[in-house]
Amino acid sequence: MSADPNRVIAIARSWLGTPYHDQASLRGVGCDCLGLARGVWREVVGPEPFSIPPYSRDWGETGPREVLADGARRMMIEMPPAEACPGALVLFRMKPRAIAKHVGIQTGPDSFLHAYERLGVIEEPLTPSWARKLAFAFLFGKWVAVFFGKRDALIA
Repeated sequence: MSADPNRVIAIARSWLGTPYHDQASLRGVGCDCLGLARGVWREVVGPEPFSIPPYSRDWGETGPREVLADGARRMMIEMPPAEACPGALVLFRMKPRAIAKHVGIQTGPDSFLHAYERLGVIEEPLTPSWARKLAFAFLFGKWVAVFFGKRDALIA
């Protein structure tokens, strides 16, 4: 089951105004787009189930693997991007045929919140330009490791 979207949105909005800082995840101090998602995860779900290795600014320009989507699939509930709803984690392809490398949290039918370089954490309209870039959507849920080769499970 997924987390309460109103709680996800309220927690995400508490990050508004946090300055942009590459690879950081500390509300009010600094974060990048992934750091924002990680911080919201910690408050909504709990400790992060795995550590995020350091990454370069150009990591999304190399390789065909959908690193962000693959990571989200390990611990979140995937949904079709066209069905993304308030409270969903949304992933964007910033260039055609590139992998998804930007993360936001949908806050309304036509709005989302994200950390953007030079602007920090902002909420803005999900314009047609942003909507075209939307590649993946996931719901926050609680992650439970199931051992002995069984699949991970999500619970509310």
